[in-house]
Amino acid sequence: MPFPFLLFFSSIFLSFPSLSFSQQTPPKGYLINCGATRRSVIDGRVWLPDGNFISAGTSKSLTVPGLVPTLSTVRSFPLENKNLRRKFCYVVRVYRGARYLIRTTYYYGGVNGLDFDSPPVFDQIVDGTFWSVVNTTEDYGKGLSSYYEGVFEAKGNTMSVCVASNTYTVSDPFISSLEMLILGDSIYNTTKFDSHALHLVARHSFGHNGSIIRYPDDQFDRYWQPYEENVSVTASKKIPAVSGFWNIPPSKVFETALSTAQLESMELRWPPFSLPNSTYYIALYFADNSDSMSSNSRVIDMHINDVRYYSNLVLSSEGAAVFATRWPLGGLTKITLSPAANSNGSPLINAGEIFDVLRLGGRTHTRDVIALEELKNSLRNPPLDWNGDPCLPRDYTWTGVKCSEGERTRVISLNLTGMGLLGSLSPSIANLTALNGIWLSNNSLSGVIPDLSSLKLLEILHLQDNQLTGEIPSSLGEMKSLREL
Repeated sequence: MPFPFLLFFSSIFLSFPSLSFSQQTPPKGYLINCGATRRSVIDGRVWLPDGNFISAGTSKSLTVPGLVPTLSTVRSFPLENKNLRRKFCYVVRVYRGARYLIRTTYYYGGVNGLDFDSPPVFDQIVDGTFWSVVNTTEDYGKGLSSYYEGVFEAKGNTMSVCVASNTYTVSDPFISSLEMLILGDSIYNTTKFDSHALHLVARHSFGHNGSIIRYPDDQFDRYWQPYEENVSVTASKKIPAVSGFWNIPPSKVFETALSTAQLESMELRWPPFSLPNSTYYIALYFADNSDSMSSNSRVIDMHINDVRYYSNLVLSSEGAAVFATRWPLGGLTKITLSPAANSNGSPLINAGEIFDVLRLGGRTHTRDVIALEELKNSLRNPPLDWNGDPCLPRDYTWTGVKCSEGERTRVISLNLTGMGLLGSLSPSIANLTALNGIWLSNNSLSGVIPDLSSLKLLEILHLQDNQLTGEIPSSLGEMKSLREL
């Protein structure tokens, strides 16, 4: 679901904040202005041009007047074959084990020409995991940009964020900006990030009717959309200290709340759209905003689609967060907040977040990734999509690369016949020890043939019609599996 910019359940947790405070600084990470050619400073934060993070695509400027700088340029990627699945990846150095908020923003601006009035629909991928389909058509029709947000843990010292053409892509994919910001260790830390990631479905400040709440109000620069419904909106007289809150929501979301005028139940249709059948992370935030009632007098029960979510939550001015790590949902969602039997106050709610829980797609064997990267570096014109994970997702393997099935993903063949390759054949190819076939004929490769004796499974080797020099290694005659040379 894009956002316009202008067991039945595994566990439920309740969190109350402590009264500690911390100095607020901008979140660390990268702000990348895609298609830009120079640095820019926006609201005191530095945005980088994207040339150091990607080698494919074309920088283009939009002619739409009045755009903010991060929407005025895009990087566009050529759609050479309507049905060809190719990914184009930004590769960013990261801290292994750190948790990153990744936000991609898209504004089409007619960049693909008059023949394509509507934005293309395509995919986005993080490392080897399919993240989501990018469909910005509805927002663009309203004159809006769209953003997507996810939370992923860095598994190595780089992360790749890719846009990818699919069978439903009819014109060149593009991207306007990419943000990768480090989250605190306590943020969403009940998620098993070794095997899962989070894809944002909705994040709202209930009762808020202003602009999006973000940094500096949110120290991690998460976006909290305004949300109003046909119920009472109350202004808070007390704002809780949020530094000890689970997930550390911004204090500004506690300035307003949705409530009822009477001691009665309140129903919210939230998120305000239908959800696909999946498992979701849900976090709801509360703080009693009154100073007229006695302590512990506002107590609420919560149900989601008539299933009990939490009972007898005692609200105070210090606030509370209630969240479930894995809750199944599908279709429209109804949240019911009811006064408990011992409550003297009506129910209220300040904010909420909901994420789709994504299972990670895995990673290609590290040794193979390193070997292919070194091979890529030895070529003067490697295939444009040789970035990101070589094998995963399986629909988006690198050009010429075939991989094994199963959990331990290995590279099993390399076929770059007739690709017009220039450069040399890196000795690192001998580290691709699961290879059974190499086809590199009809290119312009130069230099010597490296020692391939470590490739015990190699059956086929084609190097003809290149500009290779030197002797043919004698070790080739000793490879028992080699049957075609």
